Amino acid sequence: MPLYTSKSVLLGLTALFSAVAFTASADEITTFTKGGTAIGGTDPVAYFTEGKPVAGTDEFTAVYDDVTWKFSSAENRDLFEADPAKYAPQYGGFCAFGAAMGFKVPVVPEAWSIVDGKLYLNNSLKVQERFEEDVPGHINNATLNWEIIKEKKPEDLKEPIIRN
Repeated sequence: MPLYTSKSVLLGLTALFSAVAFTASADEITTFTKGGTAIGGTDPVAYFTEGKPVAGTDEFTAVYDDVTWKFSSAENRDLFEADPAKYAPQYGGFCAFGAAMGFKVPVVPEAWSIVDGKLYLNNSLKVQERFEEDVPGHINNATLNWEIIKEKKPEDLKEPIIRN
């Protein structure tokens, strides 16, 4: 079994996130949407109430930060409208692990965590596994990096932010 140095792993992650970041078209989930809706139409409240991603419908929608959010029920829509910051994903809805590395990477609804009452999304189930290897450390790095990257376009983020 080959040994990988942390530098080679970092370079591989840089290539992965750089390639994915170039496909992103906006700065925030509140504007970074798929199909015209946040989180690709997934109900953000369902992560908290049902413990899983649930597709929202056109029947139950809300606008927050100039973006349409879909919900699976009127109750979930109403909960979101009462406190959108409680239910909206962290880091503008970009991949939490990507933000920890200094990138803005799109997400899939199936790769998620709720930590301390906050929703974190990731780019894939494989990336989710990496995120879960050090949740507190990745959240800390992502939070610090977010202050640096939040106003930048995804395609402008080509080098990781290395924190020790």
